[in-house]
Amino acid sequence: MPDALYLHAAHDARLGPAPALSNRPDGVRLDIAAVGLCGSDLHYYKDGGIGSATIAEPFVPGHEFAGWLTDDVPELGLGAGALVAVDPNAACGQCAWCHEGHPNLCPHVQFIGAPPFHGAMTPHLVVPRRQIVPLPEGFSPLEAVMLEPLGVAIHAVDLAKPRLLERVALLGCGPIGLLILEVLKVAGAGEIVAIDPQPHRRAAAAQAGATATGADLAVLADLTKGEGCPLVVEATNAPLGFRDAVRAARIGGRVVLVGIPDGDTYTLPAAEARRRGLKIKFARRMGEVYPRAIELVRSGKVDVTSMVTAEVGLDEAPELFRRHAADEPGLIKSLIYPNGQKRKGD
Repeated sequence: MPDALYLHAAHDARLGPAPALSNRPDGVRLDIAAVGLCGSDLHYYKDGGIGSATIAEPFVPGHEFAGWLTDDVPELGLGAGALVAVDPNAACGQCAWCHEGHPNLCPHVQFIGAPPFHGAMTPHLVVPRRQIVPLPEGFSPLEAVMLEPLGVAIHAVDLAKPRLLERVALLGCGPIGLLILEVLKVAGAGEIVAIDPQPHRRAAAAQAGATATGADLAVLADLTKGEGCPLVVEATNAPLGFRDAVRAARIGGRVVLVGIPDGDTYTLPAAEARRRGLKIKFARRMGEVYPRAIELVRSGKVDVTSMVTAEVGLDEAPELFRRHAADEPGLIKSLIYPNGQKRKGD
């Protein structure tokens, strides 16, 4: 049988037989073209869970993915062989939060690639038709995969509401941080000060258009004469990320927290946030953003390719998790190709 990548527990990623495919009546089978290794996948790997979502039994991760249809989907005008993206979030559509336009906050969500729902680190997957996202001609599997993390970045910037030419501090220059940086530029932000302890990620931020970069908050203190920024967007995996975001903000400023901290715990001196009178928002996943994500990629306004630093087959996936968990220098975004990097028959 074809292999799949399973997470069994913290620091336990193994290949095993692919899970049985669903026979749900609304399902469409995909041959998986590519799948991204997301920061949340790493949290499952490093911590064995995220909050109450824990690994009770082995599951296949992977929620950033694209695939080739194996059958026609006439209601979407798609034929077998078409490359499509997939929105992994299946909100219930019935609860108060769904009715209020916040399907990303639905407490009854079935999310592909989060336990107990198997994801796309496997050669084949059946997904609900309503979660298929058609793509323009010419999209590559890499671009299709990156629509989901780009959607997270769009949602974060929607929450941040950057003002024209406003100075922004960006904490964390991993894939989500770099995408947020690009979307902030499109949205009209002014100076963007990008902070990350890893030199290769600071270099990527500079290449993406950051005005200044630094390893810690010292660069921000110098630039703002200790005042801080009116807007801070945090996209780290650090338990001190919230604290640093508060310290980066000026009095009366706004903070948007996008990252998930290792260990699911923040450390924060309360007085520093309270005395600044900050407005603080937490970002969770995204809303209805795929049309904008597709247009940003199609138009070239956002580059989703330069941050991809590793592309491997499924057999290398367990080692790839270990490399990311160890913060291997040079890694930013990694993609896995369960069926190889070309369409079968190409």
